Amino acid sequence: MAKPEGRSPEGRHIVKRLPKRAEYDRETINAILDEGMICHVSFVVDGQPFMIPTIHARDGDHVLLHGLKGGRMLKHLEAGHDVCIAVTLLDGLVLARSAFHHSMNYRSVVLYGKGHEITEPDAKMAAMKRFVDHLTPDRWDYLRPVTDKEIKATSIVAISMDDVAAKVRTGPVSDDEEDYVLPIWAGVMPLSTVASKVEDDSRLNEGVSQPDHVQNFDPANRNGN
Repeated sequence: MAKPEGRSPEGRHIVKRLPKRAEYDRETINAILDEGMICHVSFVVDGQPFMIPTIHARDGDHVLLHGLKGGRMLKHLEAGHDVCIAVTLLDGLVLARSAFHHSMNYRSVVLYGKGHEITEPDAKMAAMKRFVDHLTPDRWDYLRPVTDKEIKATSIVAISMDDVAAKVRTGPVSDDEEDYVLPIWAGVMPLSTVASKVEDDSRLNEGVSQPDHVQNFDPANRNGN
């Protein structure tokens, strides 16, 4: 549970509830961010709290968010205000002998920070590629080129991963010692995200087949996790 060098122990990211589940190493944090396909972004505007589920991507030590220009969340970030970003992966249901000790096996990341807008055209293009390939690796090079109009209509913001932590729960049921003698089933029900049968678009041109990145898609191992 070593804390990264250069990171303040008083930072907002420090886990206080069940700190034994905290992970501060960048490898663990990156793996969760890279496997997650959706994040939730929390922010406050004029005293009103908001939470937006959206796509994210990681670029080194930054998390990228994007959307149409003028959106509330992007305007908030572009103005230099704070956000809180959460990504959670559910790995299993932990079914104990008592309701109190029911739990979940999970991996989560919470990030606090301010964003800066990416405006340089080539950098925006590279960021847009990261969003696409984050969800479906190798998809970007298969698509028609992005137009200048589409680039101008899109806002992209990068948030530095300076104030970030992971929290992870793994393992079996943890019951009260006296409850282990009870004739009640307990155990872990593993869960995973899997892709179902792919549905071709009804307007595909004749002869267009599914590319390898579609046929071989694995949600849990898209980015080498």
